[in-house]
Amino acid sequence: MQVKDFDFELPQELIAQDPLKDRSASRLLLLNKKTGEIQHKSFKNIIDYLSPNDCLVLNNTRVLPARLIGAKEKTGGKVEILLLERKEKDLWEVMVKPGKKARPGDRIVFGDGLLKATIEAVVAGGNRYARFEYEGIFEEVLDQLGEMPLPPYITHQLEDKERYQTVYAKYEGSAAAPTAGLHFTQELLQQIQEKGVTIAYVTLHVGLGTFRPVKVDTIEEHQMHSEYYWIEPEEAKKINEIKAKGGRVIAVGTTSSRTLESSTDENGILKAQKGWTDIFIYPGYSFKMVDALITNFHLPQSTLIMLVSALAGRENIMKAYQEAIEQRYRFFSFGDAMFIF
Repeated sequence: MQVKDFDFELPQELIAQDPLKDRSASRLLLLNKKTGEIQHKSFKNIIDYLSPNDCLVLNNTRVLPARLIGAKEKTGGKVEILLLERKEKDLWEVMVKPGKKARPGDRIVFGDGLLKATIEAVVAGGNRYARFEYEGIFEEVLDQLGEMPLPPYITHQLEDKERYQTVYAKYEGSAAAPTAGLHFTQELLQQIQEKGVTIAYVTLHVGLGTFRPVKVDTIEEHQMHSEYYWIEPEEAKKINEIKAKGGRVIAVGTTSSRTLESSTDENGILKAQKGWTDIFIYPGYSFKMVDALITNFHLPQSTLIMLVSALAGRENIMKAYQEAIEQRYRFFSFGDAMFIF
């Protein structure tokens, strides 16, 4: 299957640059995966399409303010560091800009010396290992100095860091937000629970590979990045019980989908486990756990548009995207939502 089959022209002005004041005020495109029928609603209407036989699965990862702006200790030259993955307590794999200026042994200072980093090694793909020095608790220093690592297509400054977090974000470790969850408010989640819908949580720390373009011609050649996830026993139990009763498992976001599909065995039973997943879902894949999906509108030729096409069919998705463009929906991380059911 060709990557170009998932391309579409998106007017630049439809890329949402700022979050809405009211999270749940975004628009909602409903797509029936069997008939291809499309409806247009407000995200608040999602509750009308959920029932007590459903289980809504949310990814409760929390985004690290992982973008740090500092200066080289010797020269004062500006350096930007993006935290990618913790290797040891104070040792991180990082992305550095400009990379050529960060050689092993170089020291970088952030926030008038509140935080310092020593580059220890250059690793695969041009990333670096950096060891950090600070007083107190690293996460508190990071919260003071760090910025949200917004995707490259968002050029506006984010005024409130919490607007790039879901209201149920719990475990820090993501380099990007599970953006389908940004539409939920505490009030809406409470209303959904009061309706009798089961809410379950999984955790997958989203990596920056989410934004990397697919650089091969055929889908099968693409190598997915790995991301760390876990599912607690009580959450797996909730999800399995709904599935056993014939109810729907509704994933909120592609990250929740990949977590569920990575942990479901061939008998359709979800396992409580933790580990790394590099599952790549594209048309032809047979879903073992996910019945429906709440998601945002994704980049052309991305692995994410391939995943939603696997669930709804490529033709249905491309038709829905074209209609969303015609109807002036807002796209990508701070954009509108789609419910595939």
